[in-house]
Amino acid sequence: MRLLPAAAGSGIVFRRTDLDDFEIPANGRNVAKVSYATSLMRQGVLIQTTEHLLSALIGMGVDNVIVALDNLELPILDGSALPYVEAFQSVGIRTQRRRRETIRVLRAVEVREGNKFIGVYPGEGYRISYAIDFPAPIGQQSTCVDLAAETYGTEIAPARTFGYKADEQRLRDMGLIRGASLNNAIILGANGPENGPLRFNDEYVRHKVLDLIGDLALAGRRIEGHVVAERAGHAMHTAFVARLIKDRSAWELAHVPVPDGQAERAAVEGHSGGTVGAAALVGA
Repeated sequence: MRLLPAAAGSGIVFRRTDLDDFEIPANGRNVAKVSYATSLMRQGVLIQTTEHLLSALIGMGVDNVIVALDNLELPILDGSALPYVEAFQSVGIRTQRRRRETIRVLRAVEVREGNKFIGVYPGEGYRISYAIDFPAPIGQQSTCVDLAAETYGTEIAPARTFGYKADEQRLRDMGLIRGASLNNAIILGANGPENGPLRFNDEYVRHKVLDLIGDLALAGRRIEGHVVAERAGHAMHTAFVARLIKDRSAWELAHVPVPDGQAERAAVEGHSGGTVGAAALVGA
């Protein structure tokens, strides 16, 4: 996988180099099947497991990049977004001379399904509050993060995906989690993680925030407002993006002046051979 330069205003675009450089923009119109991961599809061409890279890009303030890959699935790495973030930090990110656009929320937009819920409300910055309630040994956890505080790399990116050992065979029989292992996910047994220790006491809910940031990237721009989610998942995240974008009266495009340090930023050429190393990006 390679991350290539993109002009200001390009957004995040996936490019299948094995299919004549066919491009799939990362936006809500191209959301495909959503179950245990988020996939994009355009004209029958598929990209799978996009949420961790999208989360790292948005969390670290990258607006424009071409993600070139020669197969349909992004690497899972260690199950978190930390390898991407470390690669970005090791080489830097280029600031472009164009004002950044955000989606400024003007009124509430909500999606509910039974006891599951996600909504966004007017507010400064980009805040996310998330609450989960899973069977033991996880139980209830909640957290709130502010992306404007620039703590994504230390507080959210290291949180790994997780799953229950008891569900493993059923999911594999469904053709899912084929690459799951003790090296790229927290595996939960009856008494807790089988491959601990945890990176945070509340690592599970932090990873849900990580996933949500990646899925909300499909809105096409960072959100200016307060997102609240309870017991949601990829399907509800992406349904919410579709609802938000459709309700044009609920938001406006806000143009943040360049002198305030809020210019668009872009990744510059780098590569990864299934894992991301120090040369994944080249900064300017």
